[in-house]
Amino acid sequence: MAGSQSALTYDTVLWFWRVVVNIFFREIRPRGAWNIPKDGPVIFVAAPHHNQFLDPVLVASEALRESKRRPAFLIAAKSEKRKVIGAFSRLMGSIPVARAADNAKTGTGRIALSPDDPCLVVGYATKFKTELAPKKQIMLPKSLGSSVAEVVEVISDTEVRIKKEFGGESGKTTNKLREKVQQVKNSEGKDGVEYRVLPYIDQSEMYGAVYKRLTEGGSIAIFPEGGSHDRTDLLPLKAGVAIMALGAMAVNPGLRVRIVPVGLSYFHAHKFRSRAVVEFGSALDVPPELVEMFKTGGPNKREASAKLLDLVYDGLKTVTVRAPDYETLMLIQAGRRLYKPPGQHLTLGQVVELNKRFIEGYLHFQNEPRIQSLKADVLKYNRALRDLGLKDHQVPRATRATWKTLGLLVYRLCLLVVWSVFALPGVVLGGPVFITAKLMSRKKQAEALAASDVKVAARDVVATWKVLISLGLAPVLYMFYAFLATVIAYKAGASTKWKVLTPICTMIAIPIIAYSALKFGEAGVDVLKSLRPLVIALFPGQQAQLDKIRKERERLSKELSDVIDEYGPKLYEDFEEWRILMPTSSAPPSSGQPGIWNRKSGTGSRGGVDGQGHLLTHPITWLDERIWGWTRSARRGTSVWAGPKSTEASRMHTPDASDEESEGETGDYDDVLGQIPGYVSPSNRLRSRSLANSYADLQQLKRSTEQRKHLHPEDHHLLPIKVPVDSSASVSPTSTSHPDGDAQPPSPSSPRRERRNSLEGNVHVGRLAILDQEEPFKECTEDINRETQLRRRQVLPLDGQATSDTK
Repeated sequence: MAGSQSALTYDTVLWFWRVVVNIFFREIRPRGAWNIPKDGPVIFVAAPHHNQFLDPVLVASEALRESKRRPAFLIAAKSEKRKVIGAFSRLMGSIPVARAADNAKTGTGRIALSPDDPCLVVGYATKFKTELAPKKQIMLPKSLGSSVAEVVEVISDTEVRIKKEFGGESGKTTNKLREKVQQVKNSEGKDGVEYRVLPYIDQSEMYGAVYKRLTEGGSIAIFPEGGSHDRTDLLPLKAGVAIMALGAMAVNPGLRVRIVPVGLSYFHAHKFRSRAVVEFGSALDVPPELVEMFKTGGPNKREASAKLLDLVYDGLKTVTVRAPDYETLMLIQAGRRLYKPPGQHLTLGQVVELNKRFIEGYLHFQNEPRIQSLKADVLKYNRALRDLGLKDHQVPRATRATWKTLGLLVYRLCLLVVWSVFALPGVVLGGPVFITAKLMSRKKQAEALAASDVKVAARDVVATWKVLISLGLAPVLYMFYAFLATVIAYKAGASTKWKVLTPICTMIAIPIIAYSALKFGEAGVDVLKSLRPLVIALFPGQQAQLDKIRKERERLSKELSDVIDEYGPKLYEDFEEWRILMPTSSAPPSSGQPGIWNRKSGTGSRGGVDGQGHLLTHPITWLDERIWGWTRSARRGTSVWAGPKSTEASRMHTPDASDEESEGETGDYDDVLGQIPGYVSPSNRLRSRSLANSYADLQQLKRSTEQRKHLHPEDHHLLPIKVPVDSSASVSPTSTSHPDGDAQPPSPSSPRRERRNSLEGNVHVGRLAILDQEEPFKECTEDINRETQLRRRQVLPLDGQATSDTK
């Protein structure tokens, strides 16, 4: 920011919005934060733009949290004029961008194309001389894709020449327009179609603000698709981001602008308490030759912008989940769930990575007969699930009915009643907010859908309006409750002290009650979702169907793994080297000691219950553990009903935090380092996520064979990590160029979150093992980063000792 005061304002505003989004979202997971340059000008390019005004908050929040960068967002001038959004955007130093479409006006008369010249527009009862001018644009109706064309010459009130055909160089809209004109002529007896006039917008002021910020070494963030949408694939990117990067470097020859692609992946983005993943891709350098082309102007300038835009698009493809249509996305997600081995919990980052890899593989091999057959079987399996009313993740849990099944059902019904009673006060008090937010967001959704030609269902605006309406209505409602409480205190003849304290106590108590209702209600919903398989298992006549669908799931899972093993190496040359080993349910359960298998339950990474049943924030798993002993990672010995101890995975399961997308497993790199003899953790304080990210490629550490290839035989004792993996263990098709960083250390008692320097990529585990345990953490990190940078520029071996050609 410009100064410390501006930075303080930015941080304060972002802190407020971070609290808001952490209430709306159940979990927000960053990935790849080490890719953010620590200094110098940076352009964050984020996509897909699926959550309107909440997308910038997530990107800014994670960028500040992980790298201390404070990007200024480019915001539509129309949005900045909104009272709430505009006020916050100005406080965060956002740069307004005027859009011609936001200032469009309906043109007089109707238009058509000349039968002889597709670039000559003919008007009927039009006023081109007064309404049009060179550089203005003509926009066709929504039924024709809202195609636009720039005016180059106004010939008369009824004739105007455009720069290119409608639809661009291909002129793909020309024939559609002619057909539409003929259709209107036949059906309505009218000549031509309606049109809108877009004004010419001078963007020099906006570009000047962008160049100034980049020249000062700051950062900006932009959503290159333009407006928000809810499509499954990316919209065509606007050229603005390329012009900004090239223009800034053309004006300042010594400037080095870097572009960081940011992928936003949501799990039910429009729903309350959903989940999100913010993934930062590798920073892209702007090629100097494109800058030189840009300087020459004319066609070369456009070509340079187009080439850089292609590079940006390729970068975004590495961090986004893109499907050509909704049906394909649903098919991919079904396949990804089937591929997951039983008992294996995936982090949100792994889910996103698997989705990307599955889509890439499916689109590449979709015409293969084996893929087509598997697709048909998966769709048939999904239909069977819908008929039974089950989710895929509930299939393994709908086991044969026993007295324990009935007991567990009764127990959870009682638990559901308890959580409902606890949540009831907050639900009643907050009911007006919930109902109003839902109704108003639906209304705004309908308005947005009617006004857009790119939205599918306009779900991208729902979450934003739910948040904005709740923020505006909740304080008013709380003050009303405080007023009512004060009136009651006066009528009851309370003392002066309580008359004064009543509104204050009410304003403090109501938010606490609301938050408690949120947590209790969340727990109740988790229990409610776990009841269906129990009920179905007890229902007469359903057992045969359950057995059949369970066997079908096992068959599909095996078939899918075989398909991946066959086609994976064909798609990725380094498939065998970089695939992530995923343990099956035969993997050793948590033992209570730190280690790479010690994991939390499916209650999420923001606190929960670990495999030993410790009560942290989710009492359901703890009670299931202590009373029934039926959780995934439980030993039977932890249950009061248990017999002899056994390491066998139990059959009955506790309710998940959410649906199949909610499952998350957390880890800590210190657990891995704890396997290295002599290593002592430098600190127990909570670290930045990117620190855990830089350290946490647990899967890569499992490949001890590959690690041994890079170490001297005498150093093999540095790799004592031996991960038992069943011979039938499934293998993930994912491959990453750098640790995912999905692991996150458990929260210690200290609430303070201190930013620590992060290790850069490709740090070998052997290098970490030979660190001097007495050397401070900061110095260790800086030394290793310097070695890494030197190795990139020269040729430095993994042990950190320079060779003769580097001296």
